[in-house]
Amino acid sequence: MWRRTVARSAAVAENLRRFSIAASTSSIPSPCIVHKRGADILHDPWFNKDTGFPLTERDRLGLRGLLPPRVISFEQQYERFMDSYRSLEKNTAGQSDNIVALAKWRILNRLHDRNETLYYKVLIDNIKDFAPIIYTPTVGLVCQNYSGLFRRPRGMYFSAKDKGEMMSIIYNWPASEVDMIVLTDGSRILGLGDLGVQGIGIPIGKLDMYVAAAGINPQRVLPIMLDVGTNNEKLLEDPLYLGLRERRLEGEEYISIVDELMEALHRRWPKAVIQFEDFQFKWAFETLQRYRKKYCMFNDDIQGTAGVALAGLLGVVRAQGRQLLDFVNQKIVVAGAGSAGLGVLNMAYQAVSTMTGTKANPQFYLIDKNGLITTERSGVDPSAAPFAKVIGEVESIGLREGSDLLEVVKKVKPHVLLGLSGVGGIFNEQVLKAMRDSDSPKPAIFAMSNPTNNAECTAADAFKHAGENIVFGSGSPFQNVDLENGKIGHVNQANNMYLFPGIGLGALLSGAHIISDGMLQAASECLASYMTEEDIQKGKFYPSIGSIRNITAEVGAAVLRAAVTEEVAEGRGEVGTKELAHMSKEETVEYVTSNMWYPIYSPLQAVGSHCTLSPTSSISSSLYRSPTNRSKHPAFGFRDDNKIQFHLQFVRRKLYRIIDLDTQMMCSWSYELMKEPHTVTIIPFWRKLYKIVDLETKVTDSWSYGLMNEITHPIGKLGWFADQMINIEYLDKLPCFLESDGTKSINADV
Repeated sequence: MWRRTVARSAAVAENLRRFSIAASTSSIPSPCIVHKRGADILHDPWFNKDTGFPLTERDRLGLRGLLPPRVISFEQQYERFMDSYRSLEKNTAGQSDNIVALAKWRILNRLHDRNETLYYKVLIDNIKDFAPIIYTPTVGLVCQNYSGLFRRPRGMYFSAKDKGEMMSIIYNWPASEVDMIVLTDGSRILGLGDLGVQGIGIPIGKLDMYVAAAGINPQRVLPIMLDVGTNNEKLLEDPLYLGLRERRLEGEEYISIVDELMEALHRRWPKAVIQFEDFQFKWAFETLQRYRKKYCMFNDDIQGTAGVALAGLLGVVRAQGRQLLDFVNQKIVVAGAGSAGLGVLNMAYQAVSTMTGTKANPQFYLIDKNGLITTERSGVDPSAAPFAKVIGEVESIGLREGSDLLEVVKKVKPHVLLGLSGVGGIFNEQVLKAMRDSDSPKPAIFAMSNPTNNAECTAADAFKHAGENIVFGSGSPFQNVDLENGKIGHVNQANNMYLFPGIGLGALLSGAHIISDGMLQAASECLASYMTEEDIQKGKFYPSIGSIRNITAEVGAAVLRAAVTEEVAEGRGEVGTKELAHMSKEETVEYVTSNMWYPIYSPLQAVGSHCTLSPTSSISSSLYRSPTNRSKHPAFGFRDDNKIQFHLQFVRRKLYRIIDLDTQMMCSWSYELMKEPHTVTIIPFWRKLYKIVDLETKVTDSWSYGLMNEITHPIGKLGWFADQMINIEYLDKLPCFLESDGTKSINADV
């Protein structure tokens, strides 16, 4: 149901052809083969077009009588849905924000469950309006109420009860190819804490953003919930809770479960990119360090948040009218020593080290619930220890171990105050007013905690108390602020959606076997340089969400180039590392763009649906040899070259019989078998044993399971279940069948 969106300039088109970049330039979408018909298609959101099926498809797919007679175009369906959505907005006007948000989520989710193609068309074209519904902040509300909102499963669920079985369970997922996986254990959903299995809403929302922003084919994404229990008493007592009603696994038991799942995922889909999402602090860093050198994975809370924050911090330096190298002198106070806060400091530290070329000693001040962290404190988490300030250094400016946020801001006079605490309102009036004395002419305040209720302050409060010359960023969306002087206080949504789709897409297309720090820093620097100098001076550090696909293409290309430079790229498909290395910057952007997918209704072709035969049918020689009679027979179809194309249509697993007109021998075929002359495809049925008989030599060859993926005349290849291949030497000796020029084609008894 998808085609690639192609946007390539004339200047690089010839070079792109050199790199064998496969991107269709045709406006006519390719047909999509489906192994269903009738009501089964209408119930499958991958293929369902609702009233959009043209009459020819309705005939071909057995849909006549199952739909209203009028055919509604894709564009008309789009407008019809948008009209319904606008009506919903009018009808819910004046109701509470939560009720309105959930109502909007429901109408989108119903479309998602019914018609994937139309859903993603609506989402992509209206991403600025719909991102807050399918992603933050509404997704947090959805997760809190997920057990009550649940209607149909989406993604995969692994639990502690599946230990030892994950390698087999992973094959229950129907897609043979998966490019992007988002995995959570539900232990720290946004700033909402442990939501257990209800955290599945986060991977679903993230992957919707991958489709909308990065153009990942939704048939090749997989949201995963790893349910190891919950420590949330309210959920344990909730009769509607859908997860394991037991305490979370800890220690070695927990890590062994994650190990098993990661091994299973890598075994089946070794090229997939895996994104860890919303793991609690103690496991977020441990799993990242455990797997990052072994698998192509990253932790969005640690690395994605850090990248977006670093892009904003570099933008602050530009807004001050200084060179980016002056970043090493920035005084930054970070409120929140969790995985996100430490991730930001780690990436900022790496940036400073890169700029100085020596071991950095940046002016970073880290505050947790117990106040300023210094070397005097005992029991500091190993992840936070590198950022503990030397006690003598803080005492020299009048601070001490455990100094509170207000004290630190007053004494340090930071250029940047960054919040990732998850504590709503912690940047109170006193703290914000203290930022007026910042050593920066344009101080920055980032209230990055999600959802909105957990933001450290609102945009309006920041501009009101800290002054109109500040720059403001937030994790959740806020409206721009009208200032008294007629100017606008711009709100920068410092959301991970600007980076993680590009990181995933760049890693995927480069074929990277790991995601390195250099790739992540390249993504951040690309985002930081995306904005023009004029935008920066207005206080805009992040672009409009409406241009998210363009941003993702640039970020993805930067990640791809970094992967090649750091020699972690292995190439993808026909585009190898040599081809990637020879691409210019513009060509990598075009390459990434050409590999984005966009929703469109493709013609559906049921397996062998050019004709319909009764369970037992025979065709006489006279019918076969006479063009006049042949044209009247419903079992034949024609091409422009007047060659016959014969197809069998599988209905309810019946077995069809065809008579070879030359030998009069009967052939039995399970499912459809012949797609074209010279090509036979056998689809296995419940592990039965299939038998192929050479009708001239009477030699019998038997295969079990998948036995024959295809026999192609005259090459003749058989694909076995265990990835084995056999060439059939006697293929040309087989009696032939159904060829218009008098030659013989394949005949066999299955």
